[in-house]
This record gives sequence, C-alpha cells and structure tokens, in this order.
Amino acid sequence: MNDWHSWAAIAVFVGAYALIISEKIHRVAVALGGAGLMLAIGATDDVSAFYSQDSGIDWNVVFLLMGMMTIVGVLKKTGMFEYLAIWAVKKARARPFRVMAMLVVITATASALLDNVTTVLLVAPVTLLVCERLALASAPFLIAEVMASNIGGIATLVGDPPNIIIGSRAGLTFNDFLVHLAPLAVVLVAVLLVLCRVMFRSSFVYDEQRADEIMALEEREAIKDRRLMVQGLVVLTLVVAGFVLHPVLHYQPSVVALLGAGLLVAVSAVETNDVLAEVEWPTLAFFAGLFIMIGGLIDTGVVDGISRTLADLIGGNELGGSLTLLGGSAVLSGIVDNIPYVATMAPITSGLVHDMGGNGHHVLWWALALGADLGGNATAIGASANVVVLGIAERNRQAISFWQFTKYGLIVTAATVGISLVYVWLRYFALA
Repeated sequence: MNDWHSWAAIAVFVGAYALIISEKIHRVAVALGGAGLMLAIGATDDVSAFYSQDSGIDWNVVFLLMGMMTIVGVLKKTGMFEYLAIWAVKKARARPFRVMAMLVVITATASALLDNVTTVLLVAPVTLLVCERLALASAPFLIAEVMASNIGGIATLVGDPPNIIIGSRAGLTFNDFLVHLAPLAVVLVAVLLVLCRVMFRSSFVYDEQRADEIMALEEREAIKDRRLMVQGLVVLTLVVAGFVLHPVLHYQPSVVALLGAGLLVAVSAVETNDVLAEVEWPTLAFFAGLFIMIGGLIDTGVVDGISRTLADLIGGNELGGSLTLLGGSAVLSGIVDNIPYVATMAPITSGLVHDMGGNGHHVLWWALALGADLGGNATAIGASANVVVLGIAERNRQAISFWQFTKYGLIVTAATVGISLVYVWLRYFALA
C-alpha cells in the first residue's frame, strides 16, 4: 500500500466510481477509460488483465452472460415471454403488487438453482412486457427482482459465484448451504416483499380498463413459433441441468451456457446475426472494464491490504469476528464486485478458521457468504445481476439511474444485513 502504484490505482478507481455515480459520462465509457488508465500507470498489465484468474477479466462471467443472452434472444422470437407475461398478470388478477410479489418469489426461487445473472436475464423480458401491458413503470419491478435474485442466491452453492469460491475453499456442499443459509433466504425474501410494498407504494396503480383487457386475452395466441419455442426450452432445460449438476460434471457455467447457445443456434432456423444483435454488448464491455479496474486494485495490493486489515480486526474473537466479517464484507461488496473480493478474502478466512480450530462449517464462512452476497444489493454496480438489469432497462428505453437503484438498494441491504447479523448471533452463538 505504500507504493505509488497503489495510491494511483485508488485514485483511478475512486475517480471512475465518482463518474459512474454522477452519470455525466456513460458508465461503459468510464469503465473502459478507467481500465485503460490502470494499464497505462502500470497498476496491472496485459497478462494480468487478460489471463490472470485472480485479477484479470473473469471470462467465465463474460461468456456465461453471452451464452445466456444468446439463448434468451432466440426465446424472445417465439413469443414465449409474451405468453408468460399475460399468464402472470392473469394469475395476479392484474393487481400490480401481486404481480411484483409473484415475480419476486419466482426470481428468488430460480436464483437458488441458477446463478442470479442467468435468472434476471430470463425474468427481465417478462417483466418489461408485464409493465407495458399494465402501463406501469418498469424500474420498481426490475429493481425488486434483481434484489430478489441476490437474496435468493445465498441459499445454495450455485446461487451466487462467491458461494462457489467459498464452497471450494471450505469444502462445503450444496446441502451445507441449504441447511445453513436457505432458511434465512426465505425470511429475507419475505422482508423484501414488505419493503417493496412500502418503497414502491406509489407505483402500484391499478387500471381497471387495462386489467379487463388483459384478463380477456388468450395467452396461447402470443406464441409465434411453437417449434422454435420447444427447441429453445429443451436447450434451456439442458443448460439448467448442467448448472445444477456442476458438482458432478465439473463444467463451468460459462461452458454450459456456450454449449447451449451453440446447440440452439445450430439446430434452429434463426439468423445468427439477428440472435447476436440481442446480446448486450455494452454490458459485456462494462464488465471487462470493471474487472480490469478491480484487477489493478488487486495487483497493487489494495484489496489484500483491506482484507488483512479486516482480518486483524477480527483476531481470535469468534462472535465479534463473524459480525465484523459479515458487515465489512457487505460494505466492500457494495463498492467492488464481490467475486474478486471473495477470491481475495477466502484464503484469509481459511487461515482465521484454522487459527480458531474450526472446520469447513465454521461460522466465519457463512458470515463471508452473507456479507458478500447481500452487500451486492447496496449499489447499482455491487453485483453482476445489477449491471445486467441496468443494461437491459437502458436498451429498452427504461433507463434506471445509479441513484435510483442505490437509494432503494441501501435500504434493502441495511435491513437484510441487519437481520443476518441477528441470525448469525442467534444460530451460532446464543442458541448453539
């Protein structure tokens, strides 16, 4: 941290973050510009930026997104999302809050089996169509869903990328996450629904005329290409199975997504150019730039310095350490992407667990997972799913600003992290 490269890297990252918040320059331009500066000042280099697993672009995330965006692009051509939108609205009797509650529960549940980015890629198109049908602003619904995806992701090993890192380092299984974190996830989803009812209350405007029109629709008529839809759903089912069977097959989610996308394009009659046009290329470019900027902080020792400072604060105090790790991880994961943060913090946590005489099921691992996963809701760039949803909203001319997301994100994060602190104290200390 004493090297000038460290302070220069901090200056670049803080400056880029300030510009993203101000929204005076498009976030993609800021991320790519910040990445260029990190390379120019020597905070990182081409080898680290493009090839390092620890501090470079996370190609697994980029290609996972590209593969799933391709599959979603094909499914959009079938009319399936219109079908689901009409079905969801009719099931909820066209009541806006009921629609939001249904979408939140579906998103949270799906995020326990899929990663949260894949989930929002599938749910967001339905949401946009639902809001269009009901003449509602889509931002509250999209924000609620992305937060539900991050909360639902804590429940399982495959729900959020940081969980996979933690599971690998600590030797934790899919069932371990279910037993320790799934009960809390259910409670937090219920809390999110209550918060949404309050935060977005002005958005739940019931239009009786539009409701009557939608209730009279026949959702099956929305299907444009039944054969293509069947092909797409078969491939999507295979991809989801590949995600769930990751502990057995050992295929990275990105590989599964790319195989599925390639298979779908090959067996269907869709035009490749039309499908690739549906990929959110600006979002992928933003991720690349953001990963390089964070890589500069990792390579110059900034992230490691912060992590070790946090470790020093923890010391040998299990209760204080667990609560500090959870809260500190939530704060840091709202600023930097939680994947490189957890990758850096995992070996430090492992050392702390060893020093305390613990094993893979030690409370510190659950504290790290909760802080990293839930902290991602705090800001618009705190988690990959957030960035993806902002990109989809902008592409559909329903832009969500940094502060529009963050003002709600901070409330949800404060509430969910606060409840998680109580949960950790009760389950692993007071009632142990």
